[in-house]
Amino acid sequence: MKRVRCPKCDEYITFDETNYQTGQSLIFVCPNCGKQFGIKIGKSKLRETQKEENLNEHTEDNGYGAIVVIENVFHYKQVLPLKLGDNTIGRYMKGSKTTLPIETNDPSIDINHCVINVAKNKKGGLVYTLRDGPSNTGTFVDNEILGDRERRIIYDGTLFTIGATSIILRGATTDEAK
Repeated sequence: MKRVRCPKCDEYITFDETNYQTGQSLIFVCPNCGKQFGIKIGKSKLRETQKEENLNEHTEDNGYGAIVVIENVFHYKQVLPLKLGDNTIGRYMKGSKTTLPIETNDPSIDINHCVINVAKNKKGGLVYTLRDGPSNTGTFVDNEILGDRERRIIYDGTLFTIGATSIILRGATTDEAK
């Protein structure tokens, strides 16, 4: 399965590319805004669904780990790589300053919902600190809501929830002690 993004409203349209040949032109009508647009089958215009992306590819490329957004009724599974410093997590909106935008229809995720800070400790190991934005619906770790601007150190495999969306932290694998 492949998907293409509407140029007007950024909605994704998923289709089965195996039914078409390279070089064939397709016309889509966005179910969200009604915009009609065309594409030509080829690698440059199509994007693999993030569900098919490799987690290890993201965690090893930058060396700081990634977050895995678990698939639910609002969105596909997504793997978003972390960077050193603050990583703002929120709902994707064209033009927003969110550094880790989740492509979702989940209305309970704010545009800037929470932040994961990636820092190095004195021994060179990575420390992941999660804090709420503040957000309207809160950020939950181990079924406990984080207070306004409360910080919580999280580790590889930690499950946290924003809105109706669950996310798993995948820390970078380092040889150095934490």
